[in-house]
Amino acid sequence: MERTYPLRQKLPAEVLVGGDAVWSRYRQYPVFGLRWLLGRSLLFCSVIAVVAAFIGAGSGVAVQDLGVAIKVGLTEFVVFSLMATLGPALATAVRHRAWPVARERKAVVIAVLVGMVLSFFIDRVGSSYIEQLIKPGLEAAGLSMNPPTLTPLVKAIGLAINVAGLVVVYGLFGGGLALRAYFSEHRRWDEHHHERELSALEGRVHEADLRLGVLQAQVEPHFLFNTLASVRALVRQDPAQAEATLDALVDFLRATIPKLRDDRGLHATLGQQLDICSSYLALMQVRMGGRLAYAVRADDAVRASPFPPSLLITLVENAIKHGIEPRPGPGRIDIEAVREDGMLRVQVRDDGAGLRPGLSTGVGLANVREQLSARYGTRAAFALTPAVDGRGVCAEIRVPLGSSA
Repeated sequence: MERTYPLRQKLPAEVLVGGDAVWSRYRQYPVFGLRWLLGRSLLFCSVIAVVAAFIGAGSGVAVQDLGVAIKVGLTEFVVFSLMATLGPALATAVRHRAWPVARERKAVVIAVLVGMVLSFFIDRVGSSYIEQLIKPGLEAAGLSMNPPTLTPLVKAIGLAINVAGLVVVYGLFGGGLALRAYFSEHRRWDEHHHERELSALEGRVHEADLRLGVLQAQVEPHFLFNTLASVRALVRQDPAQAEATLDALVDFLRATIPKLRDDRGLHATLGQQLDICSSYLALMQVRMGGRLAYAVRADDAVRASPFPPSLLITLVENAIKHGIEPRPGPGRIDIEAVREDGMLRVQVRDDGAGLRPGLSTGVGLANVREQLSARYGTRAAFALTPAVDGRGVCAEIRVPLGSSA
């Protein structure tokens, strides 16, 4: 995508071509920008002034007339200065119109070509004027300005050489090289801007990953400390129950710790998260003396879908802590994941104590919302609603299907 950029500011180092030498400093600004034009004109006109002074001095010596020398020198300076600056000046006027890039490019090319054509006629007029100035002096000195008689072949060759010379002189000296630099500058700017966008995007992704890591660390593992406390109490009262609880805890840690050590711990599949939740529920089932029942339903294709880590286990922990544990008697948790209208819908349903005031504003659920927002923006959704039958709560996450954020 082509972009415009300020003409009065220096180009970034990645776009700049040329060193910091005095004669090339004007190239630090955009081609056909006002500062570029002023710097280029100053450089070219300084060189032209020296050349014109030598030409004027040589003409004055030839005709022995100081007045002719001054007039020739001034004429040469004006003619060559216009040849060098007219096309670029017209192109600069065009570029400062701030037209769309496609239109600007065409107009800049036309402006440079118009400047070359005008320079040709200015050169013809200047040459004719200089010829009139020095002709009387040369004739008085016995010198003739009449060209020698040439054969047709020699004339044709001379004309071809003259045309080629004019193309080179007007094309390069009159703005051709600047035109080439103008187009390459656009390309370098687009590449530079693209690289900056990629770098900024990578920085935002890295920042988001760090933030997500902090959010994950904030999900406090109450169950781990509570489980260890339960095992300690059961060691004397019911060793078999304590052993079963420890076995379930080991299974849970085996499912979770490798994911924490993984370098890609901020990315996961739904299947991995479901396995962690299953091992956690098995642990809680043992710890709660068998009064917890649960089911996890998801087909293989859905399990392979990318899914943010830590979100699902947070919802399951919430269902245990705020739904099943406060309510006496048996309880049940169902986890279900399905595809629906290009989205991945994951629900955690419990038949516990139900939705109570303040439940939806806890730290864990706030982290869930922040993770979804950081990864997907407005493309994801989270809802916490009473269960359909009026018993318990249904927590639902919807994320774009197949998106790893």
